[in-house]
Amino acid sequence: MNRRDFLRITGSTMASTLYAGQGLGQDTAPAKRPNILWITCEDTSPHLGCFGCAEARTPNLDRLAAEGARYTNAFSVSGVCAPSRSCLITGMYPITLATCHMRCSHVPPPPVRCFPAYLRDAGYYCTNNVKTDYQFPVPEDAWDECSKKAHWRNRRDPDQPFFSVFNFTVTHESQIGERDEQSDRFQKELPPSEWHDPDKATPPPYYPNTPEMRKYWAHYFDLVTLMDRQAGEILDQLAEDGLADNTLVFFYGDHGVGLPRAKRWMYDSGLQVPLILRWPGHIAPGTATDRLVSFLDFAPTILSAANVPIPKHMQGAAFLGEQEGKPHDYICGARDRMDERYDIIRAVRDKRFKYIRNYEPYRPYDQYLTYCEGWAVMKEMRRVEAAGQLNDAQKLFFRDVKPLEEFYDTSSDPHEVNSLVDDPKFAEDLARLRKHMDNWLETARDLGFVPEIELDDWLASGGKSRPAPGKTCAAPDGTAATTVFGRSVSDWVAQLNGADTLTRLRAIKTLGLLGPDMAPLLVNALQDGDSAVAFWATVSLGYAPPASPGAIEALAKALDRPEISAKLAAAGALCRLGKTDLGLPVALDAMKHENPFARLFAVEILEQVGPKDPAVKEALEIATKDDNDYVTRIAKHALA
Repeated sequence: MNRRDFLRITGSTMASTLYAGQGLGQDTAPAKRPNILWITCEDTSPHLGCFGCAEARTPNLDRLAAEGARYTNAFSVSGVCAPSRSCLITGMYPITLATCHMRCSHVPPPPVRCFPAYLRDAGYYCTNNVKTDYQFPVPEDAWDECSKKAHWRNRRDPDQPFFSVFNFTVTHESQIGERDEQSDRFQKELPPSEWHDPDKATPPPYYPNTPEMRKYWAHYFDLVTLMDRQAGEILDQLAEDGLADNTLVFFYGDHGVGLPRAKRWMYDSGLQVPLILRWPGHIAPGTATDRLVSFLDFAPTILSAANVPIPKHMQGAAFLGEQEGKPHDYICGARDRMDERYDIIRAVRDKRFKYIRNYEPYRPYDQYLTYCEGWAVMKEMRRVEAAGQLNDAQKLFFRDVKPLEEFYDTSSDPHEVNSLVDDPKFAEDLARLRKHMDNWLETARDLGFVPEIELDDWLASGGKSRPAPGKTCAAPDGTAATTVFGRSVSDWVAQLNGADTLTRLRAIKTLGLLGPDMAPLLVNALQDGDSAVAFWATVSLGYAPPASPGAIEALAKALDRPEISAKLAAAGALCRLGKTDLGLPVALDAMKHENPFARLFAVEILEQVGPKDPAVKEALEIATKDDNDYVTRIAKHALA
């Protein structure tokens, strides 16, 4: 794999977002460098007492905030752990590194390293206790120790500066869902007298306010209290060792609360995290800042605080230390495949407004995710929805299709339930965030638009060997001036006819959202030399009925393409358009393909057709034993 070429391709146009080290201090002796302690927790929004949450009981973290600073605008880059952690450890966007899909494995290209490696080069002792989940194997140079026993106390030289990470999992989604099953454990760790009262719980307005929902919302706060105790133990150890005065302490959550419509989503409930920093002599006690901070900034900030040069490939900006960068005007986030379900969503936020772009609006918010559906909260939401008892805010999550765009004023609508896309009073702000999103997707070199079926091959070639475009596309009659995402069809067509692969993929994906009016252009794009462009054109045709005889004929012809991605996309489109006799044989055959993501795409087609067809039922039953767990999950759900 030509990693150097890949980095050049994915990084050469990111100059406007990269931050290079500047103004390094002269005194770089290791003994003068601060110790650094990271305390992280799972699935936790800013639901702490020090962030003004009345339901929280978090005395240890409240004390930490009183001794340091709260960051009230801190955000993950993804609503789920693994992509977020790939960003934290590298200082780069998951969409740039191809670590954007949940539970993938793409090793970053040189010279990208896990940032503790730079600290180790500078003399730091680096430990991780214990979770990694970076979306790639942990490199040997990342940590001195990575285990359940990893601790700064294990270093041989007590004067050696350290960077130590402690990850607490007690607040994870699974712990919320296992409340009743683990009641004995919780009684030991948190006496019932300290449990939060469900009758006083106040779930967000997008959840049904039922006794069952209140029980689990209260239990989440029980877990936050337990996590606070664990954090307090580590802080006490730091004080016992006499290290508190020369240690920069970070506390943060890896993304928002582990409940539906929060975790995995682009709303603040999924992206916003608590962030507290304490650094005696550098951060004034009891302060708060509304500076926009992204997980992208954590790695460069740690290097800056340690007086270690920030590598130029990092895409964030330090917010402390000698190399502190300019504050962000915007922060960005992305959603791609979450477990077994795809859904391309991008988000941009400033201090007030949130803009969300749904690139797959035909996929409902409530796609069946096996892991989520197993927990009581999602079951309760399903029950209340089936009973017709949801109010308007709660119904939003269960719409059959998503809007192309969402736009929220988070100052007046912190729960993001009233979209202002069509409100002329906010047209200028909407246009401003749209423009920033377009610029971000271009400079970050968003790999989320490369079909995952092709992604490994794409990375292996560095994107250089993509075939030339097919014949030039033109805007269908009467559509040239039509706008989508604030830009005309003519503008998007010009990008589709360009030379840059990733730009072309975003253009064809965007044009395909306009429905039947784009059918002539999409049919033309089925013949494109780049199979990824043909893939998205084909997918879009499947969601743009009624299809003309010419479209059906073109899709049938696309079944003969040699690339499995475009061939499968055509099969799926034909099945969706009622031509199962044409598409289903290709999907059934693909269930034997060596590419697991080809099988994942194919099993979605089988799920759509349904197990009443004997051949489909047989293939689904075989797929329940597939070595790709995500294929297995969809097969089991389809059979059920």
